[in-house]
Amino acid sequence: METFINIAHTQDALIKGEYSCQDLVHYYLQQIEARPSLNAFLEVYKEETLTRAKALDQKLANGEPLGKLFGVVIGVKDVICQTGHRVSAASNILEGFESLFSATAIERLMAADAIVIGRLNCDEFAMGSTNENSAFGPTRNAYDEQKVPGGSSGASAVAVQAGLCMAALGSDTGGSVRQPASFCDVIGVKPSYGRISRHGLIAYASSFDQIGPLTKSVADAALLLEVMAGKDDFDSTALQNEVPLYSQQLAFEGKAKIAYVKEVMEHPGLDEEIKEKMMNYLEQLRSEGHEVQAVGFPYLEYLVPTYYILTTAEASSNLARYDGARYGYRSVEAKNMEEVYRASRTEGFGEEVKRRIMLGTFVLSAGYYDAYYSKAQKARRLILEATKAILQTFDFIVTPTTPTTAFDLGDSKYQDPIAMYLADIYTVQANLVGMPALSLPLFSHSNMMPFGLQLMADAGEEANLLAFAHHLMEK
Repeated sequence: METFINIAHTQDALIKGEYSCQDLVHYYLQQIEARPSLNAFLEVYKEETLTRAKALDQKLANGEPLGKLFGVVIGVKDVICQTGHRVSAASNILEGFESLFSATAIERLMAADAIVIGRLNCDEFAMGSTNENSAFGPTRNAYDEQKVPGGSSGASAVAVQAGLCMAALGSDTGGSVRQPASFCDVIGVKPSYGRISRHGLIAYASSFDQIGPLTKSVADAALLLEVMAGKDDFDSTALQNEVPLYSQQLAFEGKAKIAYVKEVMEHPGLDEEIKEKMMNYLEQLRSEGHEVQAVGFPYLEYLVPTYYILTTAEASSNLARYDGARYGYRSVEAKNMEEVYRASRTEGFGEEVKRRIMLGTFVLSAGYYDAYYSKAQKARRLILEATKAILQTFDFIVTPTTPTTAFDLGDSKYQDPIAMYLADIYTVQANLVGMPALSLPLFSHSNMMPFGLQLMADAGEEANLLAFAHHLMEK
């Protein structure tokens, strides 16, 4: 079977009878089995996917209407619930837990005739930028297995990169779809806050989290977003406005007004070659008639501190429910209720999750709430206002997705939490302000590793963002 190109190409071949949904599933099962060292899948739904593929083949044979995602084989990050399947957030604390319901995003994919082939590894509770924080071992970058794939949706990016599935779902709290997309040479999209329902997404930081697709083409990402987006009675933060037909609006008309932040391009942590290639690309866009202009952004150094104060505070609250008393892991050493809570959480959570819970509890504690959490909320408002001011004049803000290419597994520099947190410096802004952003695989470094360009647009402007991204990928 020829390798997957895109959803439209595959569906055309299915309809022409060149191969069947069962053939597709067998192909991807073989691909997964051939690359066990990547450690991308925590569980593969072999029999279930073959049964579903057979039913979809019969649906086609019967001449029944086909869903928009007919035959599309998708992997799902292990923080998104599906009825009757285990979900663990790559953590021991949810040992043996099986979901009683499906996330709204999953329900919509299934209703559109997609095939979910399995659940994908990630950083524990989506906390990390390398996929090394998983309780089930790190995922490896398919281009170089000694490199990290990024995080926290690292395995979702690798599954698409290595051809283990057609597309994958990740979650993005501060760059967790876009950063691994950059490291793994795929497309990653974080929609506007509320564009996709968070119902059934295991919460890290509720005012930041968004489900997003990882694909090999902008058209595929647009189609997945189109299917998953929309209002949802189970999520009061889901946007109520109608969902555009993103996949049918990919023609970009006219010239774009593009801003790049001069403080970003002058940041000492930015790799010199990434800077050079970014500036050359911006000059190329200018030569094509697009308006490209440097702008100032005075809050760059406040992005990461503001993000980590607020997200750890929300994590402290959200993760309080994992106590060993009701479901998941319970310490066998506990002799009373207090010990159940203390020992189960101590043994069940990994080091990075415990660090963030403790940070969040600290910034919410009496005497420190005003000094940290309250000030971070004010800083978030200033960041939002400054970002909106730029996007009142420009269509897009362009930055590198990441300051470096993928680094080595176990890199001593990134064992320092502060160094790791600073790796998110260009991606957290979109989550702080609730705006859509995506990473495009446009560049290759002299070290033979890829890196991406990030585009950000104003809230609700996914259609324009995807159209321009499609234009950049096709030109």
